[in-house]
Amino acid sequence: MSRNYRIGWLPGDGIGWEVCDAARIVLDAVGFSAEYVHGDIGWDYWCSEGDALPQRTIDVLHNVDAAMFGAITSKPVKAAEEELEAKLKCKGLVYRSPIVRMRQLLDLYICLRPIRAYPGNPANYKEGINLVVFRENTEDLYAGVEFFPVPQAVSDVLAVSSKNFAPFAQLSGDDYAISCKINTRKGSERIVRAAFDYAVKHGRKKVTCVDKANVVRATDGLFLEIFRTVASEYPSIQADNANIDAITMWLLKNPFNYDVLVAPNLYGDIVSDLCAQMVGGLGFGCSGNIGAKVAVFEPTHGSAPKYSGQQKVNPIATILAAKMMLEWLGETQKAAAVEGAVARIIAEGKVRTYDMGGTATTQQMASAIASAL
Repeated sequence: MSRNYRIGWLPGDGIGWEVCDAARIVLDAVGFSAEYVHGDIGWDYWCSEGDALPQRTIDVLHNVDAAMFGAITSKPVKAAEEELEAKLKCKGLVYRSPIVRMRQLLDLYICLRPIRAYPGNPANYKEGINLVVFRENTEDLYAGVEFFPVPQAVSDVLAVSSKNFAPFAQLSGDDYAISCKINTRKGSERIVRAAFDYAVKHGRKKVTCVDKANVVRATDGLFLEIFRTVASEYPSIQADNANIDAITMWLLKNPFNYDVLVAPNLYGDIVSDLCAQMVGGLGFGCSGNIGAKVAVFEPTHGSAPKYSGQQKVNPIATILAAKMMLEWLGETQKAAAVEGAVARIIAEGKVRTYDMGGTATTQQMASAIASAL
């Protein structure tokens, strides 16, 4: 008999509430026993409190078995400051994506993105696509080490230490901005090893490193070096690498040449959205943010404010994210049942949301999948 789990429930903004409600319909139908603990996250809390990820929500995430996350609104720094309540303006508050902060605070270093073309989906690019993307989730250009305007002390260090800085040496601090791309040995090795371990466990035959080491020589060079070292420990798994720009072409040309992809944070973000579009779009893009102690599962789409309250969007991405959560918790039979129900409804084609060419609502899709269980 299944245990009773404690699950963090973070619907977020916009359609996040609707797709999370849809996932609950399916989780209840499959007999998943859990206490759902609400967590405040998103744009409303930024505007009213100056913090899109309040400490109380971080405390919730430290005391759950896993969490489900819906979607959030994010805006550039200046636009975010303008929408703060008057009492919070001019206090030096700077908006940062709460999901990025969550990944870093909880060390959710694996972003796992399964990419599967379910038979009968009219939005599939090609039938039979079945890939997995491992995206490093805490480092790279998402590390949050950025400067604008650039302090004079930073300019002085760059002028002395890097001949490549010469073209920018005469610029003043507000004439340019710097975002630091930071890849560590530890961060690179653990995501690469996770990809190879997954390949072994699930019978995958090849792992491809996505990089741009020929141009971004220091950080991507380190990532590729570590990839090759780790790959040598897995002789049964074929290993190769591809530049991020080239693989966006090759994936479209022949997606069946790839099996497991592993990449630094930004490239993983890019290539996983491309892959999601090949299997129907972000309405089918599920994701797991996984650490050693806890994991947070989510659809990969945004909050889609123009659709908020309309019960229009496809909840399958969130339902598949819930399936991933079940797998991670060891509830493999329930996970298989949920995925089987999703596949059956897609194949039958009687219930389709607007992105699939149909008219079904978010709740109608969820109810159909629940009934198929």
